Amino acid sequence: MTIALVEAYQNGTWHTMPHGSGDTYTGSLTAPGTTSYNLTDHVYPLQIRVTNTAGTVVTLTTADATYGNALKLRVNEIVAPTINITSPGAGAYVINSQQAVIFQLRDESGGSGIDLSTLSLKVDGGTSIAYNGSGMSSSTVTNGYDFTYTPPSALADGSHTITINVSDYDGNAATQASRTYTIDTVPPTLNVTNPANSFITNTASLTVQGSTNDSTSSPATVTIKLNTVDQGAITVDGSGNFTKALTLASGSNTIVVRSTDAATKYTEITLTGTLDTSVPLISAVSITPNPADTGATLTVSVTVTG
Repeated sequence: MTIALVEAYQNGTWHTMPHGSGDTYTGSLTAPGTTSYNLTDHVYPLQIRVTNTAGTVVTLTTADATYGNALKLRVNEIVAPTINITSPGAGAYVINSQQAVIFQLRDESGGSGIDLSTLSLKVDGGTSIAYNGSGMSSSTVTNGYDFTYTPPSALADGSHTITINVSDYDGNAATQASRTYTIDTVPPTLNVTNPANSFITNTASLTVQGSTNDSTSSPATVTIKLNTVDQGAITVDGSGNFTKALTLASGSNTIVVRSTDAATKYTEITLTGTLDTSVPLISAVSITPNPADTGATLTVSVTVTG
């Protein structure tokens, strides 16, 4: 018996296998450009067809008990999935101790898909949280998933780092995504040392003095309003001290001092006072009796207006 033709069938095309040495026929094929993961059994099925000079044809398929498994071609994609964290923003300050982390997982179109069993989210390098772990919720979208992770219990004030890892079904690992943000649920301290509340003064010039601090997100920003009018930029030094010169209006005045930290938490102090520039007017003075005997009791009367 003489072999006339040996062929391999791949992805809709028969390819001739050239004769090699002895009884071996070897040819070069190009693997399909798309992963086989989404196909039946996750493989591309090949076939072998041998024809002898008498015209007898023998065909092997993946159903063959002896050689079927050898004809199952597994093709892996080489493009890794992506992870994108959209909230909170990098370096953000938040006032919610259970701030939601929103992120997206995507694989290439026609790829093997996101393998959720490989998803790992960690808070500050702690225990890995799986895709179906406490606080995780997701929705399926084209080529991937949209996830929200809400910590089931409050995180402490301060800096926290989220890290996320995932792979596709062909074993391609996404570049790790991380996000660091700061939780600040406590407003800054604020102390106004001058003026005292309910002050009365005869001078229009007044200096507001005080100090502020925020242990989590210093430096705090100070604003001062006099009679609802913002008084401009306030310089806060490295120790949290600040001063601001104001010009009071005649009569009643209201001063509002506010300290705001990076997380927008604020503390506010309201002071009221009066500018009184009036001058007392003496309109009459009398002494009775006048003249008086030695040792006598005198009555002095003064009439004042203003």
